[in-house]
Amino acid sequence: MTDWIDIGALAEIPVRGARVVKTRAGCVAVFRTAEDEVFALDDRCPHKGGPLSDGIVHGASVTCPLHNWVIALTDGKAQGADEGMVATYPARVEGGRVLIDAALLRADRAA
Repeated sequence: MTDWIDIGALAEIPVRGARVVKTRAGCVAVFRTAEDEVFALDDRCPHKGGPLSDGIVHGASVTCPLHNWVIALTDGKAQGADEGMVATYPARVEGGRVLIDAALLRADRAA
């Protein structure tokens, strides 16, 4: 059974934007799409470590602000000719609140 942690109201995350959550595993970017879906990924592009939370969200993807790599929010894979992957974490919206998997907060490795 998954243990969920409330990280805040969905309304606190801009539409097509992100919020950074600092955990023991590292920084996690929680993205909100235009359809109010939420996705949680490591906040580091696999290319050069750019902050994905500063990127542009379009559909179910985010474009890194440094070198325009496009990362799928659903599975963390770089799209197109680029290769690489970002770790993803379970996230959901319940009653207008954003929840992430608490196991992320207990992880010992850096994200």
